[in-house]
Amino acid sequence: MNFRLKYVVEDTDRHGNVRLYFRRGGQKIRLRGPVGSPEFLTDYRRAAAGPKEVKDKKDRVGRVKADSLQWLCNQYYKSAMWAELDGKTQKTRRGILERFAQHKDNADKPYRLMLARHIRKRRDEMMETPEAANSMVKTLRQLFRFAVTYDLAETNPAKDVELLKSNPDGYHSWTLAEIEQFETKHPVGTTARLALALALYTGQRRSDLVLFGKQHVQKGWLVFTQQKGKGRNPVRLEIPIVPDLQRIIDASTTGDLAFLVNGYGRPFTNAGFGNRFRKWCDDAGLPHCSVHGLRKAAAARLAELGCTEFEIMAITGHQTSKEVTRYTKAASQRVRAEAASAKIGGGRK
Repeated sequence: MNFRLKYVVEDTDRHGNVRLYFRRGGQKIRLRGPVGSPEFLTDYRRAAAGPKEVKDKKDRVGRVKADSLQWLCNQYYKSAMWAELDGKTQKTRRGILERFAQHKDNADKPYRLMLARHIRKRRDEMMETPEAANSMVKTLRQLFRFAVTYDLAETNPAKDVELLKSNPDGYHSWTLAEIEQFETKHPVGTTARLALALALYTGQRRSDLVLFGKQHVQKGWLVFTQQKGKGRNPVRLEIPIVPDLQRIIDASTTGDLAFLVNGYGRPFTNAGFGNRFRKWCDDAGLPHCSVHGLRKAAAARLAELGCTEFEIMAITGHQTSKEVTRYTKAASQRVRAEAASAKIGGGRK
């Protein structure tokens, strides 16, 4: 049989059946017959067009310009300085760097030409979200610190960029009235009330709260390693389970390996728990409250009970007193004022 189409060949198998193939270079593709049929022409056109080029993210990364900001980010991701970060920090930092590198003002800019005024301009564009703007500046400081350390740049332009003023007290610390309002809306036995109790009586971050389970209980104590900094500077804690917390745990539906489970009976993800707690707060008429604010409230409550900074740090897991002092500033002032008033009153005849 004579073929007018290029690269089409016949091949007869051991049973005498004639098969059609498209053969070009090292490529050999089976074609449906007979020759000239719609099926044959469809297969031929597809084979002649060749395989589609797969353009994935790795390919794009490999083609970035060697002097671009994206290239510098990619080098950072492969460094030991990056490997030392915990997974959550890497995810957050990568998101910030990718957004900055792909911004229209930076996409084609060689990173060595990056100046403080360029970063400051982008910071000012984010003034409505000062915490996010400051996070960007802090992350860029780390990127260029890497660049200077590895002799990829001579200066760190982000080091001279000032941070924006933000709420010095950070997350709102729950008041006693707000805690009671939440408890009224979410009674004992609900997952919301269990979440509140775990946060309030342990003073831990949500990344730890979602992991707490029966496996962490040892003779009435919660024994665990905090998730934050676990890969670099692990903090192991042992916290007693107070009677009120144990009562709420016993009255709640819990999972096998996690006290807190979602509507499907599965442990919450960190983000999923944050979203759900946000809804619980909104349902209780507390849109300004958050799960992180309970960590502050727990520290403040300990301070009001007269605990020292080191005693509070033994519960919260903070490594320095600076953060604890910021958390408990108002409570400490109240305790000192009460003590001072007692001394004044005690001095009267």
